Amino acid sequence: MAEMRSASNGIDSAGPLTRNQQEVLRRAVAKVVLFGERVGVSSDEMICLLEGGLTMKELLNYLVSRQKYPA
Repeated sequence: MAEMRSASNGIDSAGPLTRNQQEVLRRAVAKVVLFGERVGVSSDEMICLLEGGLTMKELLNYLVSRQKYPA
């Protein structure tokens, strides 16, 4: 997550998050978890994918690819 934070707004990844940044991050994670559940990927599965080397961008692309669009 430090990589995502650093890449998104130039904050030094070694520094602590402000309360506002923590809240933004908490909301973002909650949204990703909800979207994952909607497309059939549990939070535990997402954690395994990230621990296995997927980046957040790759995880999001994977979740989008599982989304079923109405015909």
